[in-house]
Amino acid sequence: MPSKPRSICHCGKVAVQSGQHCPCAIARQREARAAYDATRPSASARGYNAEWRALRSKYLKANPLCSHEYCKEQATEVDHIVSIKNDTSLRLNWSNLRAYCRHHHSQRTSREQGFAKSRL
Repeated sequence: MPSKPRSICHCGKVAVQSGQHCPCAIARQREARAAYDATRPSASARGYNAEWRALRSKYLKANPLCSHEYCKEQATEVDHIVSIKNDTSLRLNWSNLRAYCRHHHSQRTSREQGFAKSRL
């Protein structure tokens, strides 16, 4: 089966294969990401400080497996059940935490907070 023909980039200069990006598109994405990061508060300012890191470490030791149904992968992420944006008082509350593998944490984040395209 033949592959899809090349398409013209938004800049009009480069023909790229399907599923790939031209250098100008990659540069635009980098610039947009840098502009967003410049306005974003630091992790510490968002509540992810030494106190959080210690709690996260203890939680992962107590809950080493992903809490997603049927998943038996090692948990590497600790997720807030109720987002700390919605209720900061639950930030360090053990009962508001859930352990996930990276894959399931990314799915949950994209689905519930809309940060990325869902991979479901």
